[in-house]
Amino acid sequence: MRERTNTFYCFSPPAMLATFIIEIVLLIITIVRYKSSLVRNITIALLAFLAIFQLAEYNICGRFGFDAAAWSSIGFIAITVLPPLAIHLIQTISKRGHSLVYWMAYATAVPWLVFFVRPQTFSGHVCAGNYAIFQLANNYGGWYFIYYYFWLFLGLGMALYFAFYSKKRIQEALILQAVGYLVFLLPTAVTNTVQPSTISALPSIMCGFAVFYALILVFGILPRLVDKNQQS
Repeated sequence: MRERTNTFYCFSPPAMLATFIIEIVLLIITIVRYKSSLVRNITIALLAFLAIFQLAEYNICGRFGFDAAAWSSIGFIAITVLPPLAIHLIQTISKRGHSLVYWMAYATAVPWLVFFVRPQTFSGHVCAGNYAIFQLANNYGGWYFIYYYFWLFLGLGMALYFAFYSKKRIQEALILQAVGYLVFLLPTAVTNTVQPSTISALPSIMCGFAVFYALILVFGILPRLVDKNQQS
């Protein structure tokens, strides 16, 4: 019998389901509480795609016999658009930088979206009990993480840079956006350092911590930028 060495139980299927529910609740709060604006709409998209990944992960690692390959594709399609959406959010908040930047981010996501639709994209998956490991065919995983981390770290740099030149309310929102990046980047890095075997589970672990980013979006960034609905 193989000894189980994983101890990161915060990524178990029940936690995936709970995270999905939290993100859906946050999405509903955003729709009901805040007036329509581009910032609100981008936030809704971010919350929706975060929730879709959690649902996909749960359906892969749950006990209901769902098609793991199909849900792997759905999950990766969802997380692929998150970095471009965050770049778009930063430029919308700051009103700085050329729109070409976020259009380039979306453009670089398109080949990956097409790639993940293909049934042969995934060679398999592993549910380690505490998180999901997605196995991309033909060693494409390295290229994907280059795409992913490039836009994540560029977004972090943009948020901090634009914050330096912004007025207080926008500055606070951009700093919170930078904190939002760090609340899932830093814990993921620590987790991978403590247990290097979890590197292959980066999407699962990163999106598990990203629920804190979702909370920052709804209760930190939006109140500083978007008026509340007056409906009782």
